[in-house]
Parts: sequence; structure tokens; C-alpha cells
Amino acid sequence: MKKNITVIEGDGIGPEVTAQAVKVLNAVAARFGHAFHYRYALMGACAIDETGTPLPGPTIEACLESDAVLVGAIGHPKYDNDPTAKVRPEQGLLKLRKTLGLYANIRPVAAYPALSHLSPLKADRLENVDFVIYRELTGGIYFGKKTLNEAKTEASDDCVYNREEIERIARPAFRHAQKRRKKLTLVDKANVLETSRLWRKVVQDIAPEYPDVQVDFLFVDNAAMQIILNPAQFDVILTENMFGDIISDEASVLSGSLGLLPSASIGKSAALFEPIHGSYPQAAGKDIANPLGSILSAAMLLDHFGLPEEANVVRTAVNWTLAEGIVTRDIDQHHFHYTSTIGDVICDYIQHNAPRPVNRKNIAATSSTII
Repeated sequence: MKKNITVIEGDGIGPEVTAQAVKVLNAVAARFGHAFHYRYALMGACAIDETGTPLPGPTIEACLESDAVLVGAIGHPKYDNDPTAKVRPEQGLLKLRKTLGLYANIRPVAAYPALSHLSPLKADRLENVDFVIYRELTGGIYFGKKTLNEAKTEASDDCVYNREEIERIARPAFRHAQKRRKKLTLVDKANVLETSRLWRKVVQDIAPEYPDVQVDFLFVDNAAMQIILNPAQFDVILTENMFGDIISDEASVLSGSLGLLPSASIGKSAALFEPIHGSYPQAAGKDIANPLGSILSAAMLLDHFGLPEEANVVRTAVNWTLAEGIVTRDIDQHHFHYTSTIGDVICDYIQHNAPRPVNRKNIAATSSTII
């Protein structure tokens, strides 16, 4: 298989973690006989610094011409901490989502037994936690009409949805549930919001097309509580843009590290993959950032290419490193390994297709990893 991938390294730790994801993709390509071709492009604070805009035209062009886009992390404090800044790094990502028509954000949430001590929840509540959040990404209050009166004493943000926008994300969520435990939960606020009542009606209308999927409904405040009280009850969660933004960030802490979680943003013909963590500029250039979120995003990219075996090999390699305690400093502050070393370990695992005796002395020296 031959595929073209646009790589947007982004800001802060973005280039370091993305380099490991690319390294892993190359290991997959070598083992399975694929050819992945990369085109690098700018977005975010680095793009503003170099071009004056967070999303230059050549980046849009590269993304439109690619089979997938791999993104590092976007953002920098010099813009975040300046309330007068008219151009911000995050504007680039929002514009790219809109330009590519990326209407579905998919975030898998899993708990790893080896890391249960890092989670804010007790270990017994993390058992069998494995769910996916489908968040609508290009509609709702974030993209609605915004007003501010002349005296700056009254503001409004419109939340608008139509049936087509809801159907186009609901159907893939239903299909995904059919491949998993066959349960879908719509999260809304239908007791208060008209848009939520439309979401509920549309989901109820199309549910009979998927008779093997159990459908239930939760108000967003209750859903936020249930993610803490009993996260294992969820299989596929479907929700609108703002609610999805909030509960996916809430769910992200279950694993014990933000550095572990990947995401995909899917449209009709385009797809973008990125870890959910921020740019963490304080760690930039130190080779200490956790690359697993980026590597697992690459696994989702392989799924998108119709390569489930290759994706599962990557996930198995990640699970093995965690079980063996081969982790970065965010997971173990005393016995940690470098960002690049984690990438090397996972690549060696992929190439050998099995765990081999681990030479921890060599790992610590960041040389040969698996012998």
C-alpha cells in the first residue's frame, strides 16, 4: 500500500512526539511492505512566527492532497497569555477542521492496569474501562453567530444544528458500536435545549436501522458524574461539540496520563490524527515528553487506511512497554526513559513481532533496546 501523509509537527513537544509516531509508521511499513510518503507543513505558533498566520495556504494545500494528516500539538504561552493577541495558534486548527470538513472527532478512552495507581479513580472503578467518544466537531455553539453589544455588557453565542449534521456523525457512531459491545449513549441536555431535543429525535429516528445496538440517553451533567462513578458502563458515547469537548477532557484523566490518549478527526474525504495533549513548551527539546498518544494516533491512522492488523501490532507494542515499565517521566518520575527511547522500543517490538528479553542497561543508555 502506498499512502501520502502530511505531517504537522506543531509547537512545543509536538516535533518530538510526532517524530516517534513517524518512526513507528516507518517500522510498520518496513514489516508489512507499505510505502508511506511524508510532506511536512506548518501550523500553530511556529506558523505565526514564520508566516504571520496560524494556517498558511501551502499547509491547506498539502492536507487536501494527502490521504491523512498527522498533527503534533498546537499552542504557545506567548499567545495564550496575551489577551490582546488577534492571531492565535488554535485558530489554525479550527480553520483546518472546517476546511477539511472534519465533522467527527473520535477519542478512545482506556484504562491500563499497569497505570491504575496514577488515575484519580480507585482501581476497582477502572476495571474494564474501554469506551469511545464520538464528538461532533464543526457545528454547535463554537461555530454559531457571536454578538457583543457596543457597551461590552451583553454577549451571545448561537448554538445551531440541523438533521444532516447530526445524522452524519450518528451513523458512524452506530456502526462503531456494532463492532464493539453494541451499546450507544447519546449525551445531551434535552430537558432544556432545543438543539438537544433535535439530537435526541434524530438518533431515535435512525436507531431502528441498527437493531442490534442498545441506545440510551443521558443528560450531560449526569453523564459527567457517571464517567467518574462507573466509567465501565460506557461503550460508544455520541454527543455535540461543546459537551464532547468537556466530557472527553474529563474522561482523559482516567488513564492516569494525558500523554497516552490519541484522537482522530474524520470527514467525508479527509482525516486528521493527533494526541489530545497540549504543546507543553516547558518540556520542548528535552526528550522527556510522552510519545504514546502520538503513536496511538498513528495506530488510528492505520485503522483509517484499512490496516487493522498493523494498527493492532502498534497497540500491542504500546501495551507491552507499559506493562514492562518502559515509560516516560510523566508516568514514573524515578525510573523513566527518553521520548526517543520509547519510540525505539516500540519499533523494535514491531520489527520482531514479539517481546524478547529486555536489556534494561541498553535501554537506559538509549542504545539497542530488545535483544
